[in-house]
Amino acid sequence: MPAAASTAAAAAASSAATAGKFSPFSSMFDKPSYAPFPKTLPKPYQSLAQANKTLLVAAAASKNPIDDVVCSYKTIPDNLSFSLSDGDDKPREECGVVGIYGDPEASRLCYLALHALQHRGQEGAGIVTVHDNVLKSVTGVGLVSEVFTESKLDKLPGDMTIGHVRYSTAGASMLKNVQPFVAGYRFGSVGVAHNGNLVNYQALRAMLEENGSIFNTSSDTEVVLHLIAISKARPFFMRIVEACEKLEGAYSMVFLTEDKLVAVRDPYGFRPLVMGRRSNGSVVFASETCALDLIEATYEREVYPGEVLVVDKEGIRSLCLMAHPQPKSCIFEHIYFALPNSVVFGKSVYESRRAFGEILATEAPVDCDVVIAVPDSGVVAALGYAGKAGVPFQQGLIRSHYVGRTFIEPSQKIRDFGVKLKLSPVRAVLEGKRVVVVDDSIVRGTTSSKIVRLLKEAGAKEVHMRIASPPIIGSCYYGVDTPSAEELISNRMTVEEIREFIGSDSLAFLPFDSLQKLLGNDSPNFCYACFSGNYPVKPTGKVKRVGDFLDDGLIGSTESIDGGWLHGTRQETNGLEGKEDDPANSKETSVEIPV
Repeated sequence: MPAAASTAAAAAASSAATAGKFSPFSSMFDKPSYAPFPKTLPKPYQSLAQANKTLLVAAAASKNPIDDVVCSYKTIPDNLSFSLSDGDDKPREECGVVGIYGDPEASRLCYLALHALQHRGQEGAGIVTVHDNVLKSVTGVGLVSEVFTESKLDKLPGDMTIGHVRYSTAGASMLKNVQPFVAGYRFGSVGVAHNGNLVNYQALRAMLEENGSIFNTSSDTEVVLHLIAISKARPFFMRIVEACEKLEGAYSMVFLTEDKLVAVRDPYGFRPLVMGRRSNGSVVFASETCALDLIEATYEREVYPGEVLVVDKEGIRSLCLMAHPQPKSCIFEHIYFALPNSVVFGKSVYESRRAFGEILATEAPVDCDVVIAVPDSGVVAALGYAGKAGVPFQQGLIRSHYVGRTFIEPSQKIRDFGVKLKLSPVRAVLEGKRVVVVDDSIVRGTTSSKIVRLLKEAGAKEVHMRIASPPIIGSCYYGVDTPSAEELISNRMTVEEIREFIGSDSLAFLPFDSLQKLLGNDSPNFCYACFSGNYPVKPTGKVKRVGDFLDDGLIGSTESIDGGWLHGTRQETNGLEGKEDDPANSKETSVEIPV
């Protein structure tokens, strides 16, 4: 057993004493023995991070205390082509990951698991397997079903695999940023798939480039590969551990070497990562339990914050990445990102959302005739609201699931075209009725205003908006695509001002205090930075700027973003989506491993 494992066991007592209560799952699982590794990150880049701050323009007064690191407004051209974003005016989860060890059909199971995680990213997908000491990779732009065909899966033999689905704003350079990434080194090769966001990416990249590293992508995940390359630790998987010690921010990652599958979660546990097992004994890691369900793997437990799990022919070993603070798991997984049938952070997502709706019905009641939801993410909360209020729930908005990323608008403009393509009101449900419409969140408010107008045009007598989350006043820096703080409507307006802006007859958000009360003893273990502006890990070298986020797709196509800093002008995506056979939209690689 490596020295790290024995050190972890020996230092368990002192680690627990210093870390205190750390797991929201303590009532469900036994905790592994943890011990910290020393940090060895050089610090010549600190002055660079400080210099970056001096380049930023202070934002206008707002409710978010971190606005002093957000750039001021830029002009967005009006003459951009029309494009649709599946996220509407919503935060978007950036990634989903899968890892499988010990199954003869690993790549096909990974394909199915990625399909179950498709809601976490629709721009690109990739799978890496190991066969005869060679890492084989297939990645491409588009949905999982578009990237992978029968013939491509046949090129991915082996009983170990990792996979990734990705949401991206990488524009024309999207393909080279599709994960998993694979790299070969003197002592081996490794593949990596990452869900999250590294807040010290710019500083790490500057330090590595100063020492001669050459980067091929604009993804923060590539930093991890370079850190592995410069590590002197042995055996090889300890390079992975040493590299992760230098990272700050959110990361749930799976690594693949010639004989090991390694799963890592950051000390705060921002993003989810679960472990399961199939009936044949194969081990599965995934971002959500819905992926385990599809491939008939039994959910065993979460990968704990700050934990490294190494799976090989010897079994499963648990190591401690570093001394871990109190977890800060992303509350938005329960509000919006995760599927309702998933168990995330040890809690049922369905039950959480239903409870959010019940709280809204109790604390913000209103006389109404019918309760409807903004599909799909508002449905469960609306069911909770209707059940508690004793008012019938009906399907007042029908969502189209067949709208692609782009659509040709007729020359004669149609008002609210983007929303009308996706949401259709049911006049028989709405006409002459006092309607409560439940949505999961309001980001910019533009989509909400269009929905209210749509409902009233369909004959609704009154429209009362109920939002199953507190007001969002801060951007996320931990793996979620959100606008800059200046663009968040709740950061600029009061609830009454927002109500006037969207045109509803009343508006109420889920009270922050009630949310924390619902979570009970687990409340301190969640990150609420988007609601409070209090960030567990301060973003220093990477910030959100106005225009980085697409709202309804109405401001045009994606742009090239280099690690969070906007460069150049917006570029067209050239209709890359769905062209699975175009060599420009997919790639296959093999990396031979020295033995």
